[in-house]
Amino acid sequence: MKKSIVIISLAVLVVITAFVAYAGNPETSPKVIPYESVFKHMPWAAGGDVRYHITIHKPYKKWAKWPGKGEMYKGKEPHGAFLTTYVNEIALDSINKAKSMADNSIIVKENYETNKQLAAVTVMYKVKGYNPDSNNWFWAKYGPEFNILAEGKVEDCMKCHASVKDNDYIFTGKVTGK
Repeated sequence: MKKSIVIISLAVLVVITAFVAYAGNPETSPKVIPYESVFKHMPWAAGGDVRYHITIHKPYKKWAKWPGKGEMYKGKEPHGAFLTTYVNEIALDSINKAKSMADNSIIVKENYETNKQLAAVTVMYKVKGYNPDSNNWFWAKYGPEFNILAEGKVEDCMKCHASVKDNDYIFTGKVTGK
């Protein structure tokens, strides 16, 4: 009986020692894969991933505003009485080159009510191969607290924006030539 306890104790000690050695060795330790390496700096076409990207990973408030628009410019329904539109670097480059938006372009629009209270945040994100029927745009709508209200191939968005398909489905400004 004593011999069994000693053998089991030694076996447990060996296992614990091996585990500690394994966990403490940077070459054999489990790796935490950084967000950037998984997404190559871009989110999946999913409301939660896009929300993380534009609020935490690459906060949209640090991006450029749509050229010539500024803050709280006059808007119209369904987006709101006032709008502020931000674009990531890829979208800004596309706007400046007057080309259709490049893949990975993101447009974030803050939608304000007449009293200038934030009502929603809407996003267009161009994802290669995602939605060929609407030039690969992924749409998302978030509430003021960034809860997901709509995401994906949002029918109302696709129908409305189809009226400007010759401008890459964008109302805010000309992007397909000067």
